[in-house]
Amino acid sequence: MTVYITQEVRGRDLTDAIQFGDLQILVPAKEQIAYSTQPTVRRIAKGLQKFDDDDYLLLSGDPAIIGVTCSIVSDMNNGKYKLLKWDRQEKTYYPIEINIFQT
Repeated sequence: MTVYITQEVRGRDLTDAIQFGDLQILVPAKEQIAYSTQPTVRRIAKGLQKFDDDDYLLLSGDPAIIGVTCSIVSDMNNGKYKLLKWDRQEKTYYPIEINIFQT
């Protein structure tokens, strides 16, 4: 299992997410999506090549990078993926399953 972190946020402790899999950062902290989106889209798609039903997304960083990542994963995995949601009160991650085709 792998936890794909959408973008590195310096100083943020993500060690609690290790219980859900190995951590892999898709986009470094300083990179941003600007006028030319394709280099970042390619980087994210390449980083997600092995994504499957056992893996998770941890959404952090630039909202545009988060949106691109969710779009790519949804396309690759038939609209299904899992997220890790941080609960501030409990100070823990909770898994959330997304299926955009389930009504």
